[in-house]
Amino acid sequence: MKKYEGLFILNTAGKEEGVKEIVDKISREIIALGGRVETVQKMDRRPFARVTNKRISAGFYVNIILECQPSAVAQLRSRFALNEDIYRLVFTEASAPVAVAANAPAETLIANPI
Repeated sequence: MKKYEGLFILNTAGKEEGVKEIVDKISREIIALGGRVETVQKMDRRPFARVTNKRISAGFYVNIILECQPSAVAQLRSRFALNEDIYRLVFTEASAPVAVAANAPAETLIANPI
């Protein structure tokens, strides 16, 4: 199983209190395909820089870190494309956190010294 990060933009027009239910539906879909949800980060409602649809000018952003099989990501995309509560979504492969030694000199921590 690989770790992925999914950024969801939810269509919450007129449904401000329904964000938790939408996130729960997304989590159930991931679990139904054999995945595991690690973290759910609800960000905030933000206006779009470019409005493509005059009825939807803002969306609620949710970041979900999950583990699943690589084949399940395509299935999740197709399932969520049919969901009218999800305006946009992007899946990326989550990178592993970089471990830094506690006793390493400061010069080794700088990527591009001047």
